[in-house]
Amino acid sequence: MDLRIVGGHPALDLANTVAPRQTGVDQIEFLSDPAALLAWAPRIGIVTGADIERVERSWAPEAALADVLELRSLVDLTLAGQDLDRLSHRWAAAMDRSALAPTSPVSLLVGTDPAWMIGDRLADALVDLLRTADLSRLRACPPDEGGCGFLFLDRSRNLTRRWCSMDDCGAQAKSRRLTERRRVRGGRSG
Repeated sequence: MDLRIVGGHPALDLANTVAPRQTGVDQIEFLSDPAALLAWAPRIGIVTGADIERVERSWAPEAALADVLELRSLVDLTLAGQDLDRLSHRWAAAMDRSALAPTSPVSLLVGTDPAWMIGDRLADALVDLLRTADLSRLRACPPDEGGCGFLFLDRSRNLTRRWCSMDDCGAQAKSRRLTERRRVRGGRSG
């Protein structure tokens, strides 16, 4: 399974770095080492290529990875209104390493310390998700129907999106249903 970027928000893409998102089953860990973290972070737009070079010169790779995995463990909890104080402390630390940029209008630069940049920006992204996203649009790709459990924001006009990706989980589910219908029909004619 390849890591798909389907969440519609960096905090959801963080949650989706383990698959399937179900307990009690073998899972694929997409952030298995610091190199995987460095490859993933620009894919979700949390850092740039130039940022990655600065991170690599400054960070403690294992500590940074542990920080990001700790943040990932907070996604589901904070979406359920739990552990907000733990996220609040982590986010406050990120804000201590942030600065206002003299642009017009003034902008906030989160993660100015390259050693903490990825985690700080992810902590800020999770707070942003909780503060600004319309969580009534939050969906999980349905594992009971063959989906992966990935979280995503349904931005469809009619709020009817069911799959994280129609090209992957949705197509596989449709294929399974078609195979089942053919098997049932084949069993009746014999």
